[in-house]
Amino acid sequence: MPLGEHRWLTVAAIVVAVLAAVPIMAVFASLTDWSTGDTWSHLLETVLAEYVINTVWLCLGVGLGVAVVGVATAWLTVMHDFPGRRLFEWALILPLAMPAYVMAYVFTDFLQFVGPVQTGLRNLFGWEAGDYWFPDVRTVGGAIAMFAFVFYPYVYMLARTAFLERASGAMEAGRSLGLGPWACFFRVSLPLARPAIVTGTALALMETLADFGTVSYFGVQTFTTGIYRAWFSLGDRTAAAQLSGVLLSFVIFVLVLEHMSRGRARFNDTSRQRRPGFGQRLSVMAGWGAFAVCFLPLLLGFLLPAGLLLKMAFNEGDAQFGPRFIGLAANSFTLASVTAVIGVVLALLLAYAQRLSRTPVTAFFNRLVGLGYAVPGTVIAVGVLIPVTQLDNWLADAIAALSGVSPGLILTGGMAALVYAYLTRFLSVALHTIDTGLGRITRSMDEAARNLGAGLWATLRGIHAPMLRGSLLTAGLMLFVDVMKELPATLVMRPFNLDTLATQTFNLAADERLAEASTAALMIVAVGLVPVIVLSAQIARQRRSQA
Repeated sequence: MPLGEHRWLTVAAIVVAVLAAVPIMAVFASLTDWSTGDTWSHLLETVLAEYVINTVWLCLGVGLGVAVVGVATAWLTVMHDFPGRRLFEWALILPLAMPAYVMAYVFTDFLQFVGPVQTGLRNLFGWEAGDYWFPDVRTVGGAIAMFAFVFYPYVYMLARTAFLERASGAMEAGRSLGLGPWACFFRVSLPLARPAIVTGTALALMETLADFGTVSYFGVQTFTTGIYRAWFSLGDRTAAAQLSGVLLSFVIFVLVLEHMSRGRARFNDTSRQRRPGFGQRLSVMAGWGAFAVCFLPLLLGFLLPAGLLLKMAFNEGDAQFGPRFIGLAANSFTLASVTAVIGVVLALLLAYAQRLSRTPVTAFFNRLVGLGYAVPGTVIAVGVLIPVTQLDNWLADAIAALSGVSPGLILTGGMAALVYAYLTRFLSVALHTIDTGLGRITRSMDEAARNLGAGLWATLRGIHAPMLRGSLLTAGLMLFVDVMKELPATLVMRPFNLDTLATQTFNLAADERLAEASTAALMIVAVGLVPVIVLSAQIARQRRSQA
């Protein structure tokens, strides 16, 4: 391979990584700007403490909830045999297709005073208003429940893999030492799976910190709602950026805590036994208890909200269904498709540069790209708008000086800045998928291609691209779905004349038109099911290979 091609690829990858990191650096830089002291003092005196307290409670509640539900369901489906186990193995990841804000809208309609639950209770017992107490879902506790039942699959998938790969041989060793089932679980299997559990919990917490639709609709004051209010209500971009910096500190704290939780411990299983204990059949009572434990999160996290969405969409739905709805869907699909195509190309560039150079420099910049997924969409939007607005103003001044005509905002007022925000947020998803696919291709193939005189592009086009077809399609699909569901970045950055299915769902729900919001929400859920189905197929293949 010519040396010039190698260097060109490395430089291009570094440029892409730097551009992806610029919004995050812009947010951190805003922390040194105190020109808006009045707004910051007002926030500090009134709502900042509430932001911190609510955020901490959300993290504690969601972390505990996803860990308990994810570990319990993973352990039961891997190590025991009970009615419905094979169904639950793949069905338990279905809540990943349900955006948290959609679930919040559905359960609010289901549990409100005029909803079917309270109406049924009043009809059944003859109660009147004020005769009974019913919990309010639009609270911090309700938000924790929504997040826990939507995000537990992160822990479930990682813990399940850990139990499949490590638990069986260790369990046999524990039993040979006289440990009972519970002792084996707590003293052997759980410590071995701890890194996977902590990683899954950290992913769920980052998604919780990134949420805007749920907490905004529930009236829970967090940093994401504060950033949106500072930007649009107070008109203070610097204060919004400073709040973004504080929220980013929370994200970094979660990442550091996840890393420190491992300490210097190492979790290795030297046993060669990999087959899980599927033959451990539970008794009738215990089996149906396990069925209930697995069915409850699936019911609350997907089956019930999806059924309610279908009912509302069928009975009422969006009154604007037709050309208006098709336009919304077209906007969503266009943004998602453009981002997916560009993201796959850039991720392939980054992964390929790392494969060829194998230097700490490219590895560092690839990790820098990975920060984007850990950053909430609201923070990304603020971080993008700061440099893009400055660039827009510079371009407008330059064009006006040359032509005498002011062009206005070129980048900020269009789709380009929004796609940039999406790429900053989700590029790491495609990068990880493609990098994993490249890792399965032996380097001996690269050596053989070079010995035959093939250059960089010939090797990529003729050898790597065909073998990466599945990884490229998966990366594009994941980017597409993530953009379809993304709400906060779209709300902040979209042009005034552009709405998407996500913003339509949010706007209708904010106006308490929940039945009308069901049509757009159902479309988002349907699209989100596609990668979940792919994951389900992988889990089924994994089970067959372990059998």
